[in-house]
Amino acid sequence: MSADRFRKWAMYAYAAVLLSFIIVPLLIVVPMSLTSSNALAFPTPGWSLRWYAELWNDQRWPNALWNSLVIGISTTLLSSLLGIPAAIGLAWGEFPGKKLIYAIIAAPLVVPVVIVGVAAFSFFATLGLVGNKLSIILVHTAMAVPVMLTAVIASLATFDRTLVRAAASLGAGAMRTFFKVVLPLIAPGVVTGAIIAFIISFDEVVVASFLSTGAERTLPRMIFSGVRESISPAIAAVAVLLIAFSAILLGLIAVLQSRSLKLRAKASA
Repeated sequence: MSADRFRKWAMYAYAAVLLSFIIVPLLIVVPMSLTSSNALAFPTPGWSLRWYAELWNDQRWPNALWNSLVIGISTTLLSSLLGIPAAIGLAWGEFPGKKLIYAIIAAPLVVPVVIVGVAAFSFFATLGLVGNKLSIILVHTAMAVPVMLTAVIASLATFDRTLVRAAASLGAGAMRTFFKVVLPLIAPGVVTGAIIAFIISFDEVVVASFLSTGAERTLPRMIFSGVRESISPAIAAVAVLLIAFSAILLGLIAVLQSRSLKLRAKASA
């Protein structure tokens, strides 16, 4: 076996071990969610779907899911409305302080989430908005905009700006050029950023712990509270559904990235 072939197989083996280390603990949650016991146990003493039915019968779980969906979708829309124009301005514009503005927008990516949560609680408590979905949406949007910004800037890096000038020379206005020329070509990056923004909001628990109360609890907040108060197998059932949902979204991102690469290769051919 040649040295190059050995290194190739060694990297495959390393990747397989690393993925197993990450994925196997997640897979253990599946049989735990199907237990017939009243407590989390592995191996399970028996099999039952009762805890999935419990998620439907206990109104707290559907309410928490609804809150998470409303907050996640709202965050995605707001981060798109803010992130796309900001990305175009930063990618194509030339002005003083450009790097500073980008650093300020990207700050939520490097600031510890617990600090963001404490600061958000102090700010919104003075406004009387703690326990309101709006406060969570605004903070999640601040956390998601840098991701949307990065994804769109990556798409704009390979964008041919002569298409914009061509559209302008044919009489298209700025808005028409954006929706007919720019947006369709950067759509893979926009959709990827939107999906990641939704995942960030949907899975976030620290800020939600500070700002959500009672009926406004999100799904991750419900899981966290359930782990502290009572270890119920219903938590494992929710975890399985969240893992499946996240896997579907990540698969969609992979498909979009593959499609984007094919389009770029076709355009450069």
